[in-house]
Amino acid sequence: MWNLIKLIIWVTIPLILWILPSDFFDQGESLCLSQVLLSKECPGCGITRSVQHALHFEVLEAWQYNKLFVLVLPFLFYLWVKVLFQLYKKKSQ
Repeated sequence: MWNLIKLIIWVTIPLILWILPSDFFDQGESLCLSQVLLSKECPGCGITRSVQHALHFEVLEAWQYNKLFVLVLPFLFYLWVKVLFQLYKKKSQ
């Protein structure tokens, strides 16, 4: 039962991100410790906003927020698929 719940959660996460508007994370205070404590940007700053824009096929906006989305997004997709297959196999057993 617990594996089914985890499977449902993992399926809905990308759907929720896709349903949210592309600029959902564009406003508000930064949660990055480098920004908060040192007032400096780190290499990961803007990656959440960048990935959110990339999920909505707004590649130019994604590129402007953080160019590393071209590495992060495929890696996140790989992890998502891997976890889904693992959970599906456990659920089937």
